[in-house]
Amino acid sequence: MESASNIVEIRNICKSYRRGEHTIAVLNDISFDIARGEFLAIMGPSGSGKSTLLNLIAGIDRADSGSIVVNDEDITALSESELAGWRADNVGFIFQFYNLIPVLTAAENIDLPLHLTGLTRVQRREHVEAALEMVNLTARSEHYPSQLSGGEQQRVAIARAIVIDPVILVADEPTGDLDRASAEDILGLMERMNRELNKTIVMVTHDPHAARSAHLVRHLEKGEFSP
Repeated sequence: MESASNIVEIRNICKSYRRGEHTIAVLNDISFDIARGEFLAIMGPSGSGKSTLLNLIAGIDRADSGSIVVNDEDITALSESELAGWRADNVGFIFQFYNLIPVLTAAENIDLPLHLTGLTRVQRREHVEAALEMVNLTARSEHYPSQLSGGEQQRVAIARAIVIDPVILVADEPTGDLDRASAEDILGLMERMNRELNKTIVMVTHDPHAARSAHLVRHLEKGEFSP
């Protein structure tokens, strides 16, 4: 059972991939906890397993062995359909390249995850407006992604991530495609969400400057955490 102070408990996680006749070990017997309300940065060189670990925590990928408990739910025991439902209800995703739908406005992109909920159209609009206000983009709500800067597109992506009020936010290189000023803006916004909304954030980054925004930094190398 998960400790009241921990939102994530990972025990003895192993993950490997097949490449032709070869098996590539990516994560080797990883165990650690993430405290509720933590802002954790996971750093490591390319191929260290950091994005794989993030995908396991988010329920995008499955471990070969071990357990991952998130908010009292052992997600390693869920079926594929149960896991998809769990992700929709509990995880907000922030990606390096925004992953916005180009033919939808900012507001429509943010509204997308709410279609999986039982909210009415009026309730969905209220949630979208609140998320837009949180990321300071109310004035750009009817703009399409092509009409927004990279930093603005990432703010839309963050609004889309928080609109469902997720248990945990996962961010994979969220500033990797941004200039320094836009990156600072995004990191400041993530710090604010952590501080004001008490959102647990797990961020993967190779950028030491970005990692300094987190409360805690852990280094992953060759599938294992450095001491």
